Amino acid sequence: MALPHDELWPRAGSWPAPVPGQTTDAVVLGVPTWRTSISSTGAHATPAAVRAALARYSPALIGPPAIDLNQALRIADAGDVHEPDGDEGVQRAVDRVRELATDARLIVALGGDNSLTYPVARGAGADGLITIDAHYDLRDGVSNGSPVRRLVQDAPPGERIDPTRIVQLGISDFANSAAYARRAAEWGIRVITIDEVRRRGVDDVVAEALQTAGAGSRIHLDIDVDAADRAAVPGCPASVPGGFAAWELRALVRALAVDERIVSADLAEVDATADAEDGRTVRLAALCVLELLAGLATR
Repeated sequence: MALPHDELWPRAGSWPAPVPGQTTDAVVLGVPTWRTSISSTGAHATPAAVRAALARYSPALIGPPAIDLNQALRIADAGDVHEPDGDEGVQRAVDRVRELATDARLIVALGGDNSLTYPVARGAGADGLITIDAHYDLRDGVSNGSPVRRLVQDAPPGERIDPTRIVQLGISDFANSAAYARRAAEWGIRVITIDEVRRRGVDDVVAEALQTAGAGSRIHLDIDVDAADRAAVPGCPASVPGGFAAWELRALVRALAVDERIVSADLAEVDATADAEDGRTVRLAALCVLELLAGLATR
């Protein structure tokens, strides 16, 4: 069914391609990683699905005053990185993000599984990392369960992130192993569990996260949508009952994106091919894109 047209109700998305050498506020880039996922996934179909879902929403912040993000920001869409898995694919993604980051204040990468965090953070030149995730992603090897470890250990010298500048929000019981919990503690990663986030509130934990990860000047934000409650995100293979409510995830994303040190972000672990009939998972991911832009607009 076609969406209705109303000249007074513009839609989000359908942004033009970036023009080399022309400054933009935000650039959207698809990074459809999926081949090394430790769970079966069709996450490579997700960037296109998120773009389609964006058209269901307006770019308006109600305020007051009301703001049209399409008018307040220069937003571009750079298409997708071709086959971003494997060594050559990772390098293509790193190079493309690095190229786009020279002219953009914020890179928004649409995954794909969580392995995209590794090349996107590298390409953006991140020296700090904040994850919204139920999982540590500190596994050995190369998979969607290893990007945080890889940024600490596997990235080329000069591109590695000091683990004491990593903050993980939303880590959950029964979604991790004790061994990886010990690894995080031994490395000095600041872990703020989902229970602590709820006890302290969004503003308090965001302030701490930005202070810790922002000891440098460039922070990458990894938004693993499976941190949300499974009822809200059935299209995330590893989501569990009791995760963040949709509003909590959106509030965290916007609050973090307000800070100018957030130079890149990714949306990960949504499998558009496994979503509910109403598309609720992909729609939440699309709203997180808009929350990133809302934060950017209020800097």
